[in-house]
Amino acid sequence: MKTILVPTSPHDRMPSALTTAWLAGQRFGGYLEGFALRPALTEYIPFDMVGGLTWVRDDAADEETVQRSRQLFEGFMRDNGVPFSPGTPGGLGYGWRDKAPAGDEFVGSHGRVFDVTVLGRPNADQAYPSMATLEAALFESGRPILIAPPSPPQKLGDSVMIAWNSSTETARTVEAAMPFLHKAQRVVVLEIEGGSVPGPSGEELARALRINGIAAETMFAKPERRTAGETILERAASIGCDLLVKGAYTQSRLRQMIFGGQTSHILAEATLPVLMAH
Repeated sequence: MKTILVPTSPHDRMPSALTTAWLAGQRFGGYLEGFALRPALTEYIPFDMVGGLTWVRDDAADEETVQRSRQLFEGFMRDNGVPFSPGTPGGLGYGWRDKAPAGDEFVGSHGRVFDVTVLGRPNADQAYPSMATLEAALFESGRPILIAPPSPPQKLGDSVMIAWNSSTETARTVEAAMPFLHKAQRVVVLEIEGGSVPGPSGEELARALRINGIAAETMFAKPERRTAGETILERAASIGCDLLVKGAYTQSRLRQMIFGGQTSHILAEATLPVLMAH
C-alpha cells in the first residue's frame, strides 16, 4: 500500500476520507496523491437546430471547485505534517495532480497505477461522495478501494475482520489486504451461516493465512433475525474492529439494488473503514 490515490472534492465527508488515507499512508510509509474530483461538463443540442451545438459550461465554477479541492487536500497534509514529495520513494509524502479531467471515468483509469483508491462512503443525499464514483474505482481500476466512514476514524488496521463468503471477489480482496493483515494485531475471519457460495471454509482461509505468518482466528455467526450485512457490521463492532475486508458484489449489482445484499448494506451503513475489491 505504498501508492494511495485520494480523489478530492469539497463535501462534508471529505475530512474522513483524508484521515483514512493519511492513516494508511502512515502505516505503510506511502505516497498520497490527490486530484480534484468534480462532475463532467455536459453538452446538449437545443431544440432550435439553427443554433447548432451548444456547450453548457461554467468554467469559473469548475475552476473554483478545483482550487477548493486542492486547498482542502494540501491544507490537510500540511496540518498533519505530511511532506510534499511527489513521486519520491522512501517514506510518507504527498503530491497533487494538476489538470485532472472532470468526471468519474478518470477515477477508474488513473487508479490502475495505485495500490488503493480512498473514497468516502456514498451519500445518497448529496452529489459527493457518489456511488458512481465508487463503482468507477471498483470496476475500472482493477485495484482495491478503501471506503472511509462518515466520521474520521481514529485508527486503521490494528484489528481486522475478513467477511469471508468463499467467493472469488472476497479472495481477491483478501489478497489486496495482505499488507494490512501482516501488520494487524488481530485478524478475525468471519463466516456467516447461509451467507457463502460454494468454496473453502473460513477455517481453511484462516489456516492459509497462518501459513503466511498471520495469526488469524475464526468466528462463525448465525444471522438469526438479522441480514448477513447487519450481522457482519454487528460482529465487527463487537470486537472493536477498525478495518473490514469484504469482497464487493458477489451477487450482481442489479439484484442487490432490487433485493438488497451484503455489499449494499455495508455501503449504506458501515461506520468503520472498509476495504473492497471485485
